[in-house]
Amino acid sequence: MSTVPIIILVVIALIIVASCAYVVPQQQAYIIERFGKFQTVAFAGLHFKIPFVDRIAHKTGLRVNQLMVKVETKTLDNVFVNVVVSTQFRVNPENVSTAYYELGDPAGQLRSYMEDALRSAIPQLSLDDAFARKDDVARDVQETVGGEMSHYGFTVIKSLITAIDPSEQVKAAMDSINAAQREKEATRERAEANRISIEAQATAEAEKTRLQGEGQANYRREIANGIVDQIKSLQNVGMKIDDVNNVVLFNQYLDVMRSLSESNNAKTVVLPAATPGGYQELFSQMTQAITTAQETKK
Repeated sequence: MSTVPIIILVVIALIIVASCAYVVPQQQAYIIERFGKFQTVAFAGLHFKIPFVDRIAHKTGLRVNQLMVKVETKTLDNVFVNVVVSTQFRVNPENVSTAYYELGDPAGQLRSYMEDALRSAIPQLSLDDAFARKDDVARDVQETVGGEMSHYGFTVIKSLITAIDPSEQVKAAMDSINAAQREKEATRERAEANRISIEAQATAEAEKTRLQGEGQANYRREIANGIVDQIKSLQNVGMKIDDVNNVVLFNQYLDVMRSLSESNNAKTVVLPAATPGGYQELFSQMTQAITTAQETKK
């Protein structure tokens, strides 16, 4: 018997066996059809199929996919905004056949559901509320779209609103409003700080005046006490009261002259040529003025 036919038969057998076995990679699922009809879903691992009868109809990925959706819509206060939503979805491993046979364009269908849900949610909120409650809006959209896509074997894992962009004119107006509010608050704070500064300064001035008054009173009191002590000392040594007054008045005269000479604002002072004589004349004039005043009062 010739060996050639045997080799041919072996090769054909190997080809048939090789066509029966197939390997499904991790995170993938193969849909197997038999005579054009759905047969089974094969997941990761080694599998076998009937040659020329079964075929791999589709290779479905089970990893998470991401879809970016950008929608232009209007808020409750009539501001047009562009909302960008990132949606993560995947095929449910338990419904691989449904996902393949029921939906021809999963991304397109998901995009339509997202746009419809956003155009229903955003118009119910003002622009400020849309920014403040974007997480709540994304959660509501995810639940709505996820419920619809589950009928087709898909699971919506997460939906995130990544951007809410109004027009440039609206942004400029919002910046102007915020700047005005901040300037108003800053003006209020500056006025409050100025008021506190004025009150503190007034309190300090009042305290300064009080202390100056007390110091001046104490200074005059000490001068008066010194004069009294000086008069008593002179009387104790036997001087008459008139002589004592002359001595005290002369000392006061000398103190005034010394102050005038030491002052930075000192002006030219004309004094009598003979100081003692001039003093006696000055004393006589002062004594006469005092006597005249006393007689007038009587």
